[in-house]
Amino acid sequence: MSGITELTQLLSKMSPHLQDGEYAFCTTQGNVADYMHLNPVCFFQESEGLTLILLADVAKREYIPFDGTYKQITLTVHSSLEAVGLTAAVANKLTQYGISANVVAAYYHDHIFVPSAKAPLAMKALAEFA
Repeated sequence: MSGITELTQLLSKMSPHLQDGEYAFCTTQGNVADYMHLNPVCFFQESEGLTLILLADVAKREYIPFDGTYKQITLTVHSSLEAVGLTAAVANKLTQYGISANVVAAYYHDHIFVPSAKAPLAMKALAEFA
């Protein structure tokens, strides 16, 4: 099942959903298999190390250092991986409010991680697309 590719349609149908929990972006050495028991929401192997996105409480419990916490906003519209402009439109909107955006594109949805303290403002900003 392919997703929506047309930007206007994506933005008008997008319904941002603020997920529960606070997340931490962590970097560590080793293989992802070494950390699967921590149930990372996402991971990416970079040349400098392994990036994990974990619940902040899990990172604290495991003594994995991180800077700041983030809230996850899921854009509940089935966007195609070939859609053009959704990430740019969202980033531009959040930029207008001085909010950083860390985007993870998954198969069905895009997920935006914003600083925890700015999550309510980010939700207000994204609601302007409706």
